[in-house]
Amino acid sequence: MARPKDTPIVDKSVWAAALEGLELQKSRLEEQIRQVRAILGAPRRGRPPASSSPLAVVASTTTASARSAKKRTLSPAARKRIAAAQKKRWEAFRKKKEASGEGQ
Repeated sequence: MARPKDTPIVDKSVWAAALEGLELQKSRLEEQIRQVRAILGAPRRGRPPASSSPLAVVASTTTASARSAKKRTLSPAARKRIAAAQKKRWEAFRKKKEASGEGQ
């Protein structure tokens, strides 16, 4: 970005201090926006932020391992029932398609 002609040349430390102050204001504004959204109950966009607390990390690893340990499997009889129901749905779909004259 080009510097406007009427802007005096300032030491880089001044610019660094100005940038630091603006970033501080930005973080304050972002925190206030988060608080207002929480009050309004506005839905979050994107992936939720990761928590940096050690307890949250331990809890998340515990629930992940517990989830994988509770993996549910279908019995062979249940698989057969599901397959039969799906075949029945497809058969009805094909009969309906033939009846309407689109069966080619």
